[in-house]
This record gives sequence, C-alpha cells and structure tokens, in this order.
Amino acid sequence: MLEASHLKKSFGELKAVEDVSISAGPGEIVGLLGPNGAGKTTTVSMIAGLTVPDAGEVLVNGAPPRKQQIGLAPQDLALYEELPARENLRLFGALYGLGGRALDEAVKGALELVGLAGRAGGRVSHYSGGMKRRLNLAAALLHDPQVLLLDEPTVGVDPQSRNAIFENLLALKARGKSLIYTTHYMEEAERLCDRLTIVDQGKVMASGAPDELYRLLPAANLVSIDLETPERPLDLGELSGKEGVRTAERVNGVLKVGVTDLARDVPGVLGWLTAHGHSCRHIASERASLESVFLMLTGRSLRDQ
Repeated sequence: MLEASHLKKSFGELKAVEDVSISAGPGEIVGLLGPNGAGKTTTVSMIAGLTVPDAGEVLVNGAPPRKQQIGLAPQDLALYEELPARENLRLFGALYGLGGRALDEAVKGALELVGLAGRAGGRVSHYSGGMKRRLNLAAALLHDPQVLLLDEPTVGVDPQSRNAIFENLLALKARGKSLIYTTHYMEEAERLCDRLTIVDQGKVMASGAPDELYRLLPAANLVSIDLETPERPLDLGELSGKEGVRTAERVNGVLKVGVTDLARDVPGVLGWLTAHGHSCRHIASERASLESVFLMLTGRSLRDQ
C-alpha cells in the first residue's frame, strides 16, 4: 500500500504543493484530479523520489519506498526515438538492475501487455503518439512495481489508444497493483478511479469515492423543465421548500430543479407546477458530474486553467 502524507513543496515564492495526502491500496486506482498547475506533477515527483519534499513522507507497505517498488509513466515521454521499442525497454530494464533471461521476459511481458509485441522491432520515431504513450507505460512496468504512478498518460492520444491504455490499467488493477492516476479529464477519472483526490493551487479540496464527492453537491440530480409559458411568474422560494427539492432557479428561461431522488421527487415537482397553472413541454434530467463538484469547490471549471 502507498501512503503519502502531508506533502509540501515550494520553489522560491511559489508554493507548488501546500499539504497533499493521498493513498492507494492493492488493486485500487486513485485519481489525482485537478487543472494544469494544481500541483499534480510535483506531488507525483515527490512520491517517485525525483523531488525531495519540504515536508511530509512517503511510505510503501509502512516503510520508505525502494526504487523497485514504484514505477513512473511521466507526462513527458521518456523514450529514445531512434532506438527500436525492444531496445528502449532493454535499456530501461537494465537501469532497474534486470539482465539476462529476467530482462528478456520482462520486455516480452510488458510489450504484450500494452499490445506492441508485433511492433517490438520498429523505431520509436515511426510510432504514433498513442503507441509512444503505451510504450512509455511498458517502460514503467518492467521491474514489476507494486505502485504505478501515471502522470497524464493519455495526453495527445487518439481514442483507440486511450481505450487501449484504459484496458492496460484495469488489467494491472486486477493483478493487485496500486495505481495513482493524475488527470484533468473528468470522464477518465469517473471511468477508471475507485477514489479521487481533487487538488487546486497545491491544496486538497476534497477526497473520497465518486459517490461521496457527489454528495457534497446541494443536489445530485438536476431536472431541466421547459415551461409552456416561461414568462409567467413562478414562486421559486415556495418550490424550493418542497420535500426533496434542494435547489430551484431559472436559467435562460429554463427551470432547473435539483432534487435528491428523481423517481421520488420529480412527480411532486410536476404536480406543484400543474397546481400553479404551469404546463411543461419538455423535461430532461442529468446526473451530477465531477465537473459540478469541482465548480462548487473552486468557483470555476476544471478546464478554465
């Protein structure tokens, strides 16, 4: 298990990471979610041992980590473009102390996992961006680490390669690996992660399973209602006081009602509207998203940065 506690790091006057704690157990993918400049890469660098923290500690299985316990797939590709994929991996494996048959098997297994066994002899310079990202992941796996750190591993890749990377990560999770996944893509975090730590400006804003983070919102479900006569007065205060209604507002002429439970609370909202002489011409519902959570915590969109 990885346990990073109260990490802090400043560069001159810039406080890159002020107090970040994150953990991951066996067979768990934990997302480190935040905009560019939030401190994600600095946090990962401290966990990997590449940057010395000003404060805090990193433990793996209750002890300071050894090099062989952690694998890092960095945001910037760490590959030698003019070498074939296989030779890239042999080089990185040698840096981890692998040699002989153990190195051969590690290279073969890593290439098979990321789906590049058939292109092992090809120069990396001839690879697509997505293939390079997958090879970057393979390099981080050669020494069979317990903890895998992935810093924005899908930046600039095509949808097919992104899905291939997701499949690779889920396979590693099934093997009992502990994964820290940094991203500013909400849909990736929602698809992959068992737990999330949301950071902004070097600080932890919230942490927990996705369902726990959704509960931070005033309403987990939002109903958009187009009224037949949107110009007619509507007592939003009275509507907000109904049982199960958490929020009620008009946005560009559309009534937006936040409710606790769609099946239980929406009939009451529609009945109230009918009783007050309002007819509906269209109703749509949407589930709260991590974007909504981030907006509530920080006052801005994750993509604003």
